Amino acid sequence: MKYDVIVVGAGPAGAMAAKYAAQNGAKTLLIEEHASIGSPVQCTGLISTKALYECEVGEGIFVLSKIRGAFVYSPCGEEVCVRGKDIKAYVIDRKIFDRVLVENAVDKGVDVLLRTRFIGMDKGKISVISNGEKKEIEGNFIIGADGIQSSVGRAASLPRCEKFLSGIQFEAPYIPKDPEYVEIFTGNEIAPGFFGWAVPFSGMARIGLAKNPGLPARYHLEKLLKHPIVSSRYRGGRTEHVVGGIPLGPPRKTATDRVLLVGDAAGQVKPTSGGGVYMGAVCAKIAGEVAAKTSRGECGLVDYEKKWRRAVGRELDIGMQIHKSLGKLSDENLNEFVAFLNKPDIRELMTEYGDMDHPSVFMQKLIMSGNKMQLIKLFGVAVRTLF
Repeated sequence: MKYDVIVVGAGPAGAMAAKYAAQNGAKTLLIEEHASIGSPVQCTGLISTKALYECEVGEGIFVLSKIRGAFVYSPCGEEVCVRGKDIKAYVIDRKIFDRVLVENAVDKGVDVLLRTRFIGMDKGKISVISNGEKKEIEGNFIIGADGIQSSVGRAASLPRCEKFLSGIQFEAPYIPKDPEYVEIFTGNEIAPGFFGWAVPFSGMARIGLAKNPGLPARYHLEKLLKHPIVSSRYRGGRTEHVVGGIPLGPPRKTATDRVLLVGDAAGQVKPTSGGGVYMGAVCAKIAGEVAAKTSRGECGLVDYEKKWRRAVGRELDIGMQIHKSLGKLSDENLNEFVAFLNKPDIRELMTEYGDMDHPSVFMQKLIMSGNKMQLIKLFGVAVRTLF
């Protein structure tokens, strides 16, 4: 088997990279180590409207519910309602979603191999274990879309991401305050350095959290389930249990020789929310096109680094600064911050400019509104890294 481009990992980023490589004229192979596309699920399954657009799909059968906003709870229990003027996000079935993306790639001529695990590469070939048998596949360029532990990245000696969060989630019967609103829970007891969530759909919710390294995520999950809001709405039982990691902060280099990294493997994940589908899709399309054109000598892999950082690098950098600053706040500071967000003029700004894919837009409007000094006073030392 000989290909111009081999994509390792058939998640959204891998599927989009393969699709764009193929439609730019490259003979493309997409390999996936698991027996079926989309399994196992390691995602909250909440994606923005922009993510659907970037993935070039509409509101398909994978959409379980529509989300207009969020209720954010401070450690002391104060509630902030973040309202959207229209639909902001979708709760999706990731298994079906991933399969739709792979089907779209196949329609462009991509070959797919399941039960095929990447184990190494050397001199224009990759080694795989496919259906229990070791094989070698020739490929001019390799795109690593194989997630947080990227075997492709390790084989190419590319650096790792700046930081990793640990996450945990399950599904259960749940009665939300409003089925069109996600619930967000802050506090260092529940989710140090990040937040917990309840994402409602069809009488159920995905309940979980992500956190800084430290005590096991399961310990904090039990704290979340005892939260007054969650405990009053959670109806018991646990299904679809998921444990995983979230990479934050792209490494300084995501391309070398014949290899590109994309999606979680490249840390192309929003540091403010942990979502990776939107950023991954944007960068995957660049990766596929660059790999295809490089195979014909029309550009070089260095163009991938330049183009994806030009597209989303600034947003990821700002998001990482916001993440680091919020992660330094004590529960008392978080209470003050949520109270600040609850001011009528700030809520209006969030409604008008809130964007889960581009939080820098809201931050800029917040600063321009005359609240810069109040923000600095509120956050203290932690917020100074933002300005």
